[in-house]
Amino acid sequence: MRGVPETRCRAVRLRRSVICLRLIMLSSCLLTHQLVVDAIVSAEDALPPPTVDGNATIRGEAFGSEIVITTTSRLAGAIHSLTWNGREFIDSVDHGRQLQSASNFDAGGPLLGETFNPTEAGSRRDGAGPISSSRLLHRLTAANSLQTTSQMAFWLAPEERSQGNPAKNRTILSNHLLTKRVTIGWRDMPHVVHYQVTFHVPIGETHRQGVFEVLTGYMPEDFSRFWRYSSEQQRLLPLDDGPGEQRDPVVLATEDGQYAMGCLAIAKESEALRGPGYGRFRFERERVVKWNCVFRLTDRAGISADDYVFETLVIVGDQATVESTIRSLDQQNLPLVP
Repeated sequence: MRGVPETRCRAVRLRRSVICLRLIMLSSCLLTHQLVVDAIVSAEDALPPPTVDGNATIRGEAFGSEIVITTTSRLAGAIHSLTWNGREFIDSVDHGRQLQSASNFDAGGPLLGETFNPTEAGSRRDGAGPISSSRLLHRLTAANSLQTTSQMAFWLAPEERSQGNPAKNRTILSNHLLTKRVTIGWRDMPHVVHYQVTFHVPIGETHRQGVFEVLTGYMPEDFSRFWRYSSEQQRLLPLDDGPGEQRDPVVLATEDGQYAMGCLAIAKESEALRGPGYGRFRFERERVVKWNCVFRLTDRAGISADDYVFETLVIVGDQATVESTIRSLDQQNLPLVP
């Protein structure tokens, strides 16, 4: 550099070299970061879509019409619709209001509603959206029967609350699997749906109390009449809105009695397992009604990782037919009430 001592020139050239080297290193880091991001995005884009199709329909003749049951991929293979004689029996809106199964556990603390709640159709945050947080792993379909296995999502996301209580789960997808086998027609009764549910409770969890909602049906609000079947009187008796569980099987019917649905559990014998309890609920704001069949499990030494199998019978028809069918089943000495 003209007029500048050689030592100073060398110092200036050295500083420039250092600056250039730092710029090169920074550019290299940015390029590497972008390549990593691109690789992650590409990997996510390359993930295969779900290979199990949850869209299925089975049907069976009943009283001059058909019972038609439909499952969907949107609900990870849970039952979206049951129709008979042109009437829809299920009010499927979000990912909770279906004909489906769920469980709830204490996760080592107090047993609180929905806070550790694997649910077949998906999570609360799925809303009315087109996909489910649950994963359908397996499906088989025949003319009048179907079988699915799904990995259930928790109803609450980790950051969510139910009735002020925080979710105990730390992931949206649980390790709880559910297998159901559904057949339209049972013995000589074409209007009875045999519904077997297996809850696969996994290893690596600590529970002392659990609730198996073996089956629940959310129905349109015009199934407005609530009934309970009295085994002592062998007939249906009026049932108030509750809400909550009681011992007698529940039937929900339309005001004119032309359409009704009831559920019976074939009871299990166990000191630790209590049930069945039959619930009924009316949600006026949401304009939907619900029945459910529930078993409660308590083991102070810890609930075992195991497969818990339950059988139910879902009866479809008019109110008189549902009543006479429950009476007939009751008289066959099936273990309907423990």
